[in-house]
Amino acid sequence: MQRPYVVFVIAILMIAASGPANAQVTREEFDALKSEVNALKENLKAQNDLFRQLLERLGAGRGDAPFKETSVGLDGGAVYGRPDAKVTIVEFSDYQCPFCARYSNMTFPQIEREYIETGRVRYVFRDFPIESSHPQAFKAHEAVHCAAEQGKRREMHKKVFENQRAMGVSDLSAHAATLGLDKARFEKCLADGAQAAKVRSGMAAGEQAGVRGTPTFFVGLTDPKSAKLKAVRRIVGAQPYSAFKSAIDELLSNQ
Repeated sequence: MQRPYVVFVIAILMIAASGPANAQVTREEFDALKSEVNALKENLKAQNDLFRQLLERLGAGRGDAPFKETSVGLDGGAVYGRPDAKVTIVEFSDYQCPFCARYSNMTFPQIEREYIETGRVRYVFRDFPIESSHPQAFKAHEAVHCAAEQGKRREMHKKVFENQRAMGVSDLSAHAATLGLDKARFEKCLADGAQAAKVRSGMAAGEQAGVRGTPTFFVGLTDPKSAKLKAVRRIVGAQPYSAFKSAIDELLSNQ
């Protein structure tokens, strides 16, 4: 980042923090500066996520941290597909992560159509909000669980990913109303933190499996009798459909 840009950002932050009166700017100027600060913060978050994913991919490419078979907890995750499908994929995701949204909106539908709906893959979604960089994510994950209480988990899941710029508590309540949920019941669930433990459970499972960023995927053969997956492959980042197809087909071909 060049020095003039840094100075510009610092100046904006100082003005926005001081408020319109102390900075001696008009309300219109202050609102414009505040919008610029919010835009810069969004851009920085996206850049940080991209940088983290690039580092992980570079490390994997150099062979610095070869993946070893690992056990991944499934309890509490949202399950799609047949329980006895030959292959299981576990996704650890963050609703405020732009790469997770891109995967969800662009790649997952292909996997669902080709493998989940055809009975060949069991898919497990697990919560992994990274609160340090995505402060609104945890509540969004709670919101999806609260919607699940009323039979609308999948719908809220899609709604949140499609509206990442509208993830405040009031936005989540508006989403619930749009989906036809009992709004009072939903808002009480969210305010009480009734589903927070489920979110924490997903985070703990991800940490135990070595998840460092989102989205991260684990792939392995299904054991219907086990609450864990013996993962033999890990895919990090919003990889193209071809990367998932290759991993799935390799396991499907094993007898």
